[in-house]
Amino acid sequence: MSVAAGRVVAGRYELSTLIGQGGMGQVWTAYDQRLDRRVAVKLLRPDKVAGQEADELRRRFVRECRVTAQVDHPGLVTVHDAGSEGEELFLVMQYVDGADLADHLAEHDPYPWPWAVAVAAQLCAVLSAVHAVPIVHRDLKPRNVMVKQDGTVTVLDLGVASVIDADTTRLTHTGTPIGSPAYMAPEQAMGGAVGPYTDLYALGILLHELLSGDVPFSGSTALGVLHRHLYEPPLPVRRLRPEVPEALEALVLRRLTKDPQHRPASAQEVYEDLEPLLPARGTPTGSPLDPTRPFLRPHAPWPDRARTPAPQPAPATPVPPPAEKPDVARAVDEVKRLLGEGRITQAVDILGAILPAAAEQHGEHSPVVRTLRKQYAATLMDDGQYRRALPELRRLADERAAEAGQADPQSLRFRFDAAQCLEQLGEPAAALAEYRALLPYYENQYVSGDPQLAHDVRRRIGHLLLALGDRPAAHDTLARLLLDVERLHGPGHPLAGEVRRTLQWLGQVRG
Repeated sequence: MSVAAGRVVAGRYELSTLIGQGGMGQVWTAYDQRLDRRVAVKLLRPDKVAGQEADELRRRFVRECRVTAQVDHPGLVTVHDAGSEGEELFLVMQYVDGADLADHLAEHDPYPWPWAVAVAAQLCAVLSAVHAVPIVHRDLKPRNVMVKQDGTVTVLDLGVASVIDADTTRLTHTGTPIGSPAYMAPEQAMGGAVGPYTDLYALGILLHELLSGDVPFSGSTALGVLHRHLYEPPLPVRRLRPEVPEALEALVLRRLTKDPQHRPASAQEVYEDLEPLLPARGTPTGSPLDPTRPFLRPHAPWPDRARTPAPQPAPATPVPPPAEKPDVARAVDEVKRLLGEGRITQAVDILGAILPAAAEQHGEHSPVVRTLRKQYAATLMDDGQYRRALPELRRLADERAAEAGQADPQSLRFRFDAAQCLEQLGEPAAALAEYRALLPYYENQYVSGDPQLAHDVRRRIGHLLLALGDRPAAHDTLARLLLDVERLHGPGHPLAGEVRRTLQWLGQVRG
């Protein structure tokens, strides 16, 4: 499909100027005809990378954009709209007036180390909010960070990388990792489970680049770059710039440890490590796009901006009458309608509100309440609210196991979903322990043997071992899985192909 200035996307967004282009698509400035404002429109062509998986990519894209739109943080670009049109996916975002961090770095060489600290601190604040959802950015790099006119930093492309880097396809069919190899954590490139620790590694690479002028690991091929990520220590930045404080150099090196478990526990912890190095409160330098300004004068108004009128007192709010007891049956019908329309967040809110009333009317352990709680947990997962879904799933699993035994298929399914929540929450060790506890039940044909689920659990165990840095155990787990999948389904099965590609990649970098 040809793209040209003047084309109107979704009957509303008129493309104006092409500002970025890559293998997956293009980024345009555009005008929102309905609200008369400038926006940025990203057009993606899933068929360029996904092959027969294009339909699944479209579904994931819309879901991820909906989830990421729930993150509310001033350092994150606002998502206005998302959808598909013909062969393309489109993402409509806030237009950010400024320079991307790669250009900002090129214009200020060497980059002042207080600026690097200020950029990293702002990114930590964004990542802390993003990881709390939980979402992993997966593609943090200078081209995905904008420095606005007031010095504040804005992160782009949240959710897009997570769609492309799906948990079932880490590598393209040509065997190269999807993403930016120079900023990619070893566990992500090799197909391991990703988590907040993956973004913190990318942040370490980015901070090293700001201080030294170049990424610590480079090469002519993606495989060469990955090999250096896995086996070479980064060059300490003080060897290149002695004026960088020792504490800052140590902070960068800790971010770049090979084993994810040895990196900082959270973005908040990194922020607290950076805080003593931030510039003291005072007057900004006046340099254009000075990223220390938010810390020198937090939320200070611009001198040339008109003063905002003082808000008028709000009129007294009348006290509402006592609410009527909710109609459980009507609420259930409303939830079904909303889910059918893809309005998952609204359905979650209604389910959460109706459960206490349902328990009062029918009893806490009644079939009606049990069904509602199952739907609530499943809908929370669909909505990406894994932190809230986890205790619901654990409770359902324990209650079902108490009634029907530990090997009950429904109880096992609840535990499997809980393990997925742990994986999404960036707790690989806990998720690995849960999957390992589940695997004997799925492999025992006399209990609840399910070869498909057993294979999925083994695949996830292999990916989590990669995330935990145990590459030999991951290789052994995945090699045995490949033999069993090929024996059961033949060498052409999609899972066999995926595992084979990961093993090939692992074999190339084993030493």
